Amino acid sequence: MRIVGGKFKGHGLSSPPGSGTRPTSDRVRESIFNILGHGIAEFSIENARVMDIFAGTGALGLEALSRGARFCQFVDESSAARGVIRRNADTLGVIGLCKIWRRDATRLGPCAPQPRFDLVFADPPYGQGQGEAALRSLVEGGWLSPGAVVVLEETANAVIAPVVGLSLVDRREYGDTQVCFYRHNGTVDGTADEATATC
Repeated sequence: MRIVGGKFKGHGLSSPPGSGTRPTSDRVRESIFNILGHGIAEFSIENARVMDIFAGTGALGLEALSRGARFCQFVDESSAARGVIRRNADTLGVIGLCKIWRRDATRLGPCAPQPRFDLVFADPPYGQGQGEAALRSLVEGGWLSPGAVVVLEETANAVIAPVVGLSLVDRREYGDTQVCFYRHNGTVDGTADEATATC
């Protein structure tokens, strides 16, 4: 596993031992960042504040830093995962641009008083409903800036209910994985977007 673009392109990343972590493949990660860079209107990763929840190795957040994001908040309950994230960030020399939290991503609580986030990656365990819960937690806790993008990975056959405050703007499938791109509309109590279907 390696960084696939930006100033750290080609740098290898460590993974926690065992099978408890399922890192996003290099191919899928590259596709995600191509869509973020060219397929979503009026979005730029340059100087973005990023959050990587269910962070695992931290590959998505570190990829964002490699491509010009100014800060990344990593969230994972696993001590092994948090240790690997710290090691990977140290190796790339970006530990000063990171915070690493132990927190349940489905129960983030309120964001204040820290600034909100422009881009969030969510790669939960597949098929357990944690992705939908995390999306609600992000919106209800006020973690998202207006127009923020949320990228959710799930199993290809997962169905997630519409989340008030988020609109589905793109969806792709890669084998048994689907990747859904949401846009935050800046409200918490508006009407859910009717276009949100599978994922």
